[in-house]
Amino acid sequence: MTKFSKLVSAAALAAAMGTAASAQEVTLIMHHFLPPVSAAHKDMLAPWAEKIETESEGRIAIEIAPSMAMGGKPNELYGQVRDGAADIVWTLLGYTPGVFPRSEVFELPLVHAGSATDTTVALNASMDMLAEDFSDVKVLFLHSHDGNLIHSAGEPIRSFEDAAGLKLRTPSRTGAWVISAMGAEPVGMPVPTLPEAMAKGVVDGALVPFEIVPALSLQELEKATTELPDGDRFGTSVFMLAMNQDIYDDLPEDLRAIIDANSGMNVAAEIGALWEGFEEPGVAALEASGVERIVLSEEEGAKFDAASEKVVQQWIDEVTAKGIDGAALVEGARAAVSEAAASR
Repeated sequence: MTKFSKLVSAAALAAAMGTAASAQEVTLIMHHFLPPVSAAHKDMLAPWAEKIETESEGRIAIEIAPSMAMGGKPNELYGQVRDGAADIVWTLLGYTPGVFPRSEVFELPLVHAGSATDTTVALNASMDMLAEDFSDVKVLFLHSHDGNLIHSAGEPIRSFEDAAGLKLRTPSRTGAWVISAMGAEPVGMPVPTLPEAMAKGVVDGALVPFEIVPALSLQELEKATTELPDGDRFGTSVFMLAMNQDIYDDLPEDLRAIIDANSGMNVAAEIGALWEGFEEPGVAALEASGVERIVLSEEEGAKFDAASEKVVQQWIDEVTAKGIDGAALVEGARAAVSEAAASR
């Protein structure tokens, strides 16, 4: 039990009320890295917590600590929930490179096909394939955003050649490979630090989705965005809502059942649809600020796709060298994404 968890005997409460009971009241702290104005906080995490509280009739309370309010850095969130310094965290898998080698397959360009719903459903449907990545925590659900596009603070990118030499923020290790394959230079940083980096010219742009624009006021810093044709994206990022395993195991069975009913495949399609919807305010904010939206031609898109094919092969080669069947994971992930798309 962590110092942030409060398990209060309901028997004591019942005694005060003059009744008998055997259940427990549980307060859990959820820690994450984005501000409370972000869509992830307002429209996903807070409603999820409220739903748990409602369905448990108040027996589970979830307090949310946004913006790393409990201390530490975003790349420490996984360690916090694993080690019991936090009860629940929402984090980006890419913040801890190498820890989730199997799940990384869903970040790859040409695996993620530009739909947060399809990739989120595929992720949660593939937990057997990914299970070894999460042996130390209780995964509540995995999800992706709608996918990365290039946000430019400087000269717009209208062709494959325009990306050469630019410094672009990467969201993950695989994102860094995508940027390098473009001939650009990847710069790693958590997304909350991006606005300052763009304002100071530390980076020329970034790989991020439309969703994050309003929360970070990127519309005030950008000149253009660049997308692939046909709604495709330059890969995506995989996020996780996870609970400390011991905290989960210590819950009464009926409370675990409530958590389970709001986890995994039970919520995957809904969470994915949320993240597709989160794109709209970002697009609107950019349009209102006059930021140019560039959709590459099929010819230019094919050049980026060719570079992305090399990234996929690089990933396969690397994980296979570590004893993981990378080719099978790519095949399985693509099949899961296709099946999710076909089921809609």
